Amino acid sequence: MLRLLALMLLLFATPYATAAVPVFDVHVHLRDGETSLRQYRDDVRVAGLELSGIGVMWFGGPHQARQGELAKIRAGNDSVIALAAAHPDVLPIATVHPYDGDAAVAELARVAAAGVKVLKIHAHTQGFDIADPRVETLVRKAGELGLTVLMDNANILPGDSEKLFNLVVRLPKTKFILAHIGGLNFRFWNILALARTADGFGFENLYFDISATVLVVADSPVEEEFLWTLRNVGLDHVLLGSDYPQIGLGRTVDAFERLDLTDEEKAKIRSGNALTLFNR
Repeated sequence: MLRLLALMLLLFATPYATAAVPVFDVHVHLRDGETSLRQYRDDVRVAGLELSGIGVMWFGGPHQARQGELAKIRAGNDSVIALAAAHPDVLPIATVHPYDGDAAVAELARVAAAGVKVLKIHAHTQGFDIADPRVETLVRKAGELGLTVLMDNANILPGDSEKLFNLVVRLPKTKFILAHIGGLNFRFWNILALARTADGFGFENLYFDISATVLVVADSPVEEEFLWTLRNVGLDHVLLGSDYPQIGLGRTVDAFERLDLTDEEKAKIRSGNALTLFNR
C-alpha cells in the first residue's frame, strides 16, 4: 500500500506537471478595457487555469487600427498602457498603421517611451502589403526601440508566409512573433531547418504563437507534422495564445495538452518561453 502511494505521488508531482504550470496568453483582444479583462479572467478561472501573463490588445477583428485614424489609435494604445499600469500581469500590445509613415513612427516612439514592448500589425485586417517598404521602415524602427513585432500569419493572404520570411531575414535585429504559425500552411516554416545551415541565418529573432491553429491540429491526421514543425522552428521559440474572445484560453489549453509533447516541452510553451522573451 505504501509503495502504491509513493508511486502515485511520483506520477502526480513531477517537476514539469503541466497542470500546475501557469499560462502566459500572448494573444488577447480586450475591446472594452477593464470590463473585457474581468470577463477574460472569469473565463480563465472557470477553466481552472492560472495566468503568468496576458498579452493585451485593444483592437482586433472589425475593430481595427485603420490608416489615418491617428487619434483613435493613440487613445486605444493609451487604454492598454493604463491596463498594464493597473494590472502587473498585463503586457500591453500597441498598434499603428504602417502607411501612416512618420506619424506611425512617432506613435511607436511614444508608446515605447511609455513602456510598451510589443507592436502588433495585421496585414489582412489593416489592409497593407507586408512587402511595402513602409512596413519594413516601421518594423526596423520597432527593433531599434526594443519592441517585439507581432504579426498575423494565418496565411489568409497569398504569399503571407513567404513575405514574412523575407522581412525577418532583412531585419535580424528585430524580434518577431508570427501569430498562428502559418495556419494550415505551417509546413512552410520547416524551411528554417534548411535556412539555418547557411552562415548567419540563425533566426534567433523569430518566434511563433500557435493560437487557433492548435485547435485544428490536435488529434488530427497532421498532428505529427505539426509537432515536427515545432521542433524544426525550435521549441524554445513557440508561445501559447488564445486569440480571445474568438477562442477561449480553456479550449486552447485543452487542445494544446493533447499534443504529444513532454511535460518539460509543454511547460516552456505554456509560460517559460514568453517569460524569457519579455523579461518578466
